[in-house]
Amino acid sequence: MDNLSLLMDGFGVVFTPENMLFVFLGVTIGTVIGVLPGLGPTATIALLLPITYGISPEAAIMMLAGVYYGSMYGGTITSVLLRIPGEAASAITALDGYEMTKQGRGGPALGIAAIGSFIGGTVAILGLAFVAPLLATWAVRFGPPEYAALTILGLVLVTYLGTKSTVKSIIAALFGLLLASIGPDPIRGTSRFNFDMPELFSGIDLVAIAMGLFGIGEIMYNLEQKIKGAGTIGKIDRILPTKDDWNQSRGAIARGTLLGFPIGMLPGGGGVMSSLASYAAEKKLAKDPSRFGKGAIEGVAGPETANNASSISAFIPLLTLGLPSNAVLALILGALMMQDITPGPGLIEEQPELFWGVIASMFVGNLILLVLNLPFVGIFVQLLRVRIGIIGGVALLVTLVGVYTISYTEFDMWVMLGAGLVGYLMRKTGFEPAPLVLAFVLGSVLEVAFRQSMLLSNGDLSIFVSRPISGSIVAVVALVVAFSVVGAIRRRRGGKGGLVEMTKQLAED
Repeated sequence: MDNLSLLMDGFGVVFTPENMLFVFLGVTIGTVIGVLPGLGPTATIALLLPITYGISPEAAIMMLAGVYYGSMYGGTITSVLLRIPGEAASAITALDGYEMTKQGRGGPALGIAAIGSFIGGTVAILGLAFVAPLLATWAVRFGPPEYAALTILGLVLVTYLGTKSTVKSIIAALFGLLLASIGPDPIRGTSRFNFDMPELFSGIDLVAIAMGLFGIGEIMYNLEQKIKGAGTIGKIDRILPTKDDWNQSRGAIARGTLLGFPIGMLPGGGGVMSSLASYAAEKKLAKDPSRFGKGAIEGVAGPETANNASSISAFIPLLTLGLPSNAVLALILGALMMQDITPGPGLIEEQPELFWGVIASMFVGNLILLVLNLPFVGIFVQLLRVRIGIIGGVALLVTLVGVYTISYTEFDMWVMLGAGLVGYLMRKTGFEPAPLVLAFVLGSVLEVAFRQSMLLSNGDLSIFVSRPISGSIVAVVALVVAFSVVGAIRRRRGGKGGLVEMTKQLAED
């Protein structure tokens, strides 16, 4: 009951004019960028980071969180009506959603997706309210060895689970750790790797790196690909699903919630993994699996519920352990740090208005999304007529102005442009920027925890395996690495290996 009363206090934080405005802006922007192919929540949050300097921490995180889970809703619209995923997590929805549109049932597909997302998000919010404080209480026992091991686990899982090429992801992560080492030594306080440039004495700014890699890099790549909206948009009549639609979907919605919530807490899990797992589960449990891919409403309801539940539960490790589970959460972590707030076990006690306010804002945001998406789908669809060249030009101008207004230095603008070129080249060569940004954000945490551990043990590495919690985490890291190696060997021999490949194969079977 104590958690419920604290959650009610959180609603008091949300229901202020400023915070309500930013919740509404966040979910609306999230829906819009989810509809527009070629953008996405990561690039958008990177572009919005400069705005967070001028507003309260509560409003900033509420807005950025709204962009994240709002994009899950928006990505569904283009997946169902055009078979163009506006967001990666909605790709699996296109299989049955678009078939329903061709059958004249695009409206019910969008309706059940919105309802399922609201239910999955609401249950996940309640789970967040109860699980996060328990995890924070347990995490109080963490010392430097535990944080070092946990950070390594996060990097390993993200580079393995959340990306296509493990080798390329490792290279990107190592480059991110290298960039994180530029600036002051966290133990001795001396500046290092600054090449006698005063601008680097305090390190490289996260905003410049993020806006370059995800903002400018994505803009350049998408302009080259000449992404365009489809010429024909599926017709929408009735939005609300029928009683039969609901009876067919309610089991998928329940299972999607139960799958999405724990997967979202895993580093590298996120919306893509949860939606794939939900689709695979529904196909395996169906009495007639041949319906899937031909307009089965369960193939829309389950994945959409799962990806929204996972986007909410991803905040549990971020707020309680300071561990982002994907690139979007890494940028939100950066926004918190820019506000001099360090997420961790003490956040609930030290910043209760922030913690409970953010949780309450998610419920309000999901309710706003339900209201927006059911009656105004047709308006959002018209955004597809906007050319990517116009969007790219506006976004480029916003990035240049935004990064300059943070520190009023030309150096950050050059860093951002350089990072943009690197991001573009990474996309062209099959490297993903997400592991680089995650490693850059977590690099300082990892270095401090590792060096403090070495000081505690007089340089003895056994400290990481001799303590119960850190030893267990190291064992999990070893299992993940072993699983990755075995999967790589099986793929070379012509078999299927790896969790991502196995899940995709289940969805295809």
